Amino acid sequence: METKQFKAESKRLLDMMINSIYTHREIFLRELLSNASDAIDKIYYKALTDDSLTFDKDSYFIKVTADKENRILKIIDTGIGMTKEDLENNLGTIAKSGSLAFKSENELKDGHDIIGQFGVGFYSAFMVADEVTVISRAIGSDEAFKWESKGAEGYTIVPCEKDSIGSEIILKIKDNTEDESYDEYLEEYRLKGIIKKYSDFIRYPIKMDVTESKLKEGSEDEYEDVQEEQTINSMVPIWRKNKKDLTTEDYEQFYAEKHYGFDKPIKHIHISVDGAVRYNAILYIPEKIPFDYYSQEFEKGLELYSNGVLIMNKCADLLPDYFSFVKGMVDSEDLSLNISREMLQHDRQLKLIAKNINKKIKSELVNILKNEREKYEEFYQSFGRQLKYGVYSDYGMHKEELQDLLMFYSSKEKKLVTLDEYVARMPEEQKYIYYATGETTERIDKLPQTEMVADKGYEILYFTEEIDEFAIRMVMAYKEKEFKSVSSGDLGFDADVDNETESEEKENKDLFDYMKDILNGKVKDVRVSKRLKSHPVCLATDGAVSIEMEKILNAMPNNQNVKADKVLEINVHHDVFEALKSAFEQDKEKVRLYTNLLYSQALLIEGLPIEDPVEFTNDICKMMV
Repeated sequence: METKQFKAESKRLLDMMINSIYTHREIFLRELLSNASDAIDKIYYKALTDDSLTFDKDSYFIKVTADKENRILKIIDTGIGMTKEDLENNLGTIAKSGSLAFKSENELKDGHDIIGQFGVGFYSAFMVADEVTVISRAIGSDEAFKWESKGAEGYTIVPCEKDSIGSEIILKIKDNTEDESYDEYLEEYRLKGIIKKYSDFIRYPIKMDVTESKLKEGSEDEYEDVQEEQTINSMVPIWRKNKKDLTTEDYEQFYAEKHYGFDKPIKHIHISVDGAVRYNAILYIPEKIPFDYYSQEFEKGLELYSNGVLIMNKCADLLPDYFSFVKGMVDSEDLSLNISREMLQHDRQLKLIAKNINKKIKSELVNILKNEREKYEEFYQSFGRQLKYGVYSDYGMHKEELQDLLMFYSSKEKKLVTLDEYVARMPEEQKYIYYATGETTERIDKLPQTEMVADKGYEILYFTEEIDEFAIRMVMAYKEKEFKSVSSGDLGFDADVDNETESEEKENKDLFDYMKDILNGKVKDVRVSKRLKSHPVCLATDGAVSIEMEKILNAMPNNQNVKADKVLEINVHHDVFEALKSAFEQDKEKVRLYTNLLYSQALLIEGLPIEDPVEFTNDICKMMV
């Protein structure tokens, strides 16, 4: 019996396919089951065009059997089978696909499509098997043939006996090694798990003889193991059902079955597209943030299927980082089953799907915000921070897409509001969108810097998360209204306030210069405050870096020792200022004491550490003497 050499490639190519194209060995079963499904699909298609054939779906199935003692795994199908020529052409040439040829020669109808396209899937069997045998009898033929190979060395094809049409793939499973255990591919529970994971939605029954513990007949407490043939896969994927026939409970059950989360999703999005790219998708917006969401262990991505067969458990390319919280799956007829991660990154169809999905998620979030406010706020408490990261990342590239989804606590409404709602309420004379930063809303409420802005009746947005101010700096303006911190050097008030301040600056220039010298570089300037009413002092900033940014940046591991340009602002209408003026005329040492105390007070208000606590306490004692 002559051993034929593979026509196309060498052992090197076979090794490359086995070790590079497939990440996990368990994929071999997915590939062989997909081939079996293809074989039945081909009979279905022929029945559509050949009146002499009938297709009774109940007569077609795939069966998986395992013989642990002899280390044999079989995959049997009742499909179209292969002639000697088919075996020669399809299995004798690595990377040639009979399914691809069938697909190109025939225009498939009625929603059926052939899964395999690359022709490499069959050879994944050699990842787990020393020897692979295929016994096949083609439809319309009385002859059967056996194809046999032990790998890249070559193969043989000989006539054999087979009672029924279809194919039987027989794998001689490898012996265990120190590094690998191959026993698992003969274990009933493991095979069931692989089938459910990758091939649950193949449209034909995948059967196995399953061991069940049952009560012995005539016994009340004695059990025995009984083998029963069971269908392992569910066959009909929820995403291919009509939306009108599905309930919220159906979608929630699918969410739970797929282990997308332990919560109930806030919303589901069911997408069916039949255009330039064809795909179905079910997406979920979760209610709760996963415990590992902001850890290195978290993996974003959607399950990716090709015609009901799982290609990838987490396809990150389908979701942008700012929507990484979305769970779900995508099933496309236009993606190859054998596609690798590297090829996916350059796949045009995948990019079109990702773009469409992105729009759908944004649209659904906008709808929830408009029509189900409480539900959106619940979502935002969990994932609002991720949207802000999306605004900030990539140099603000996505700000236009995300800014309408942002919410911040309002000083007036005492609840979360959108930027659109804020701008709609702005008085005509208000030039800026004002915001204040702090650890909590309660602390911001007490900030001296908010006094004058609030007194003018202007609403203030409270930024309590470390990302808030960074994100808003990327947005810069919303509906042509710029953002302005209540701590910024210029609040943009009317000319009368500016003129009055300028006059007071000139009048007290010598005092402020003297205070600035005392602080010796700790502040950029000492000046009259336009924002204080009841408080004697506060810190403001000039330049791009705010005090809150300084705190955040300096708390990071790669501390750059970033400093904001601080300005000590004095309320010239406060009694403390009168004491300052009097001391400046009579006792310069007392001015030094007052200046250090006021600066320390301003630091404490901002939540900044006092540089010398001992000196601070000594200064307080001096005041009491």
